[in-house]
Amino acid sequence: MAEDEHGGELRTATSSERTVSRGTALLPTDGFQNPGLPEHRPRVTDTDPRAAKRVERFIIFLFWLSFAATVFTVAAYFIWPIDREDITSVRANNMFLGLGIALSMMTIGIGAVMWSKYLMKDHEMVESRHKTEGSPATRARAVEVFQQANEESGFGRRTLLRNSLIGAVLALPIPGIVLFRDLYNGNNPAPVDLLHETMWDEGVRLVRDPIGTPIKASDVTIGSVFHVIPDGLIDLEHHMLEEKAKAVVLLMRLPEERLKEEEHRKSWSYNGIVAYSKVCTHVGCPVALYEQQTHHLLCPCHQSQFDVTEHCKVIFGPAGRPLPQLPITVDGEGYLVAQSDFLEPVGPSFWERKHDYNV
Repeated sequence: MAEDEHGGELRTATSSERTVSRGTALLPTDGFQNPGLPEHRPRVTDTDPRAAKRVERFIIFLFWLSFAATVFTVAAYFIWPIDREDITSVRANNMFLGLGIALSMMTIGIGAVMWSKYLMKDHEMVESRHKTEGSPATRARAVEVFQQANEESGFGRRTLLRNSLIGAVLALPIPGIVLFRDLYNGNNPAPVDLLHETMWDEGVRLVRDPIGTPIKASDVTIGSVFHVIPDGLIDLEHHMLEEKAKAVVLLMRLPEERLKEEEHRKSWSYNGIVAYSKVCTHVGCPVALYEQQTHHLLCPCHQSQFDVTEHCKVIFGPAGRPLPQLPITVDGEGYLVAQSDFLEPVGPSFWERKHDYNV
């Protein structure tokens, strides 16, 4: 025993006496008594069969609505197709496809949640943790649990509800199948053919992007870079984006002694002026960074580098082939013009190619 400052005895309190005062309540600090589970409150659908039937009918309606939305999605793909002549048609196509797919998935989700919340058995349980060995007893118990879950959920008993869910889920992938299947159409040109044909042709002038001003050879000084499109492109309405994506070109001028041209390509340049596709041969990003001192072109997406002095061969990065070169010359007025279209496909190399271009 110890004494306090007034000479009184001090003693250690027992565990049952150690309490903490919180207002008027005294709570033991050594632990608490398990209060158990709260009293079960039955749902309306547990006590009223008519309410349960109404909920069941509504869930069935949601599943059939999902099925109808899936059918609508497939129909919308053909009712509002993407018109190659009108890029604005993409808006209607995407909007109605998105609405149909969203509605079909959302109604399945809402229906499944309502099924579990209002119709499946509602009782509390405590499940002890145990090791997960796959013993025969464990497997037998798992079978019992699945059988019990089937009985309590009504999955095997509520046939119309179950079949509605199965039908809606089975129909859900159909829009995706239709969309992906339509990517292949024997009547459409192969990607390599589309990429091999651009607006460049013999005598087409090189004009500045985006203002469309023709470029004279005398305008291109050593070290300068011009972003170029074919003359007439800006006059297009529907095909402008598609054609521009294929036809954009970078125009540069180098000292002629720096060019290391192959014999059959020496006529493709004009007094050190060269033109190359701006579309990277890796994944199609715009190659727009030019290092004047090294004469390298850099793709900012994945850092592929091309050497302009040697027909834009790849010197670094994941690009699989050089940038396609546009053969150029000048017309009678001194303006730069194309000699022909590109002699090889532009764009990424991952497109399946059926031609052999030895250029």
